[in-house]
Amino acid sequence: MSAPIPVSPQEAQAWLASGTAVLIDVREADEFKAEHIAYAASVPLSRFAELFAQLRLPGDRKLLFQCQKGMRGQQACVTAAGLPGVGQTYNLDGGIEGWRAAGLPLVSGGTGQGVSPGRLFRQVQMFAGAMILLLVLIGFSAGVTWPFVIVGLMGAGLLTAGITGFCGMSLLLARAPWNRA
Repeated sequence: MSAPIPVSPQEAQAWLASGTAVLIDVREADEFKAEHIAYAASVPLSRFAELFAQLRLPGDRKLLFQCQKGMRGQQACVTAAGLPGVGQTYNLDGGIEGWRAAGLPLVSGGTGQGVSPGRLFRQVQMFAGAMILLLVLIGFSAGVTWPFVIVGLMGAGLLTAGITGFCGMSLLLARAPWNRA
């Protein structure tokens, strides 16, 4: 098993344009749907073993993996290289962010919100986590109970969002200035 080789976005684009490589996007389905590189096949890392086995890969093409920044692509390269019949694997250096930074074209899924569902979900996690941490610190340091009540209400809101699929916090964050297209 050989180590994955990083490939620059420009070199990857040349490979794809010439038909000498197959690009596999290992980000989750919502990330892929929001934005992806043309001709990429979606094989989320969370379902990699199941879906990769179903691919009919031409043996004469380079196997190039890509994710958001490069870490999941690296994992997919290592996993794929350990499978029978898979030769050298390549990882898109910098992932889709490196591709975008190089000014190369992307296919947009047009979520209509100006932000991908995956990015929005991470923002909800970061905001909720930061608020909970801050409120718990205030509660313990000041010896008051009101921050714990707010933390309990936030927990109930997150539970409700998980059960119903409605998340008010994501609706608010989608309207934030940094999420507008």
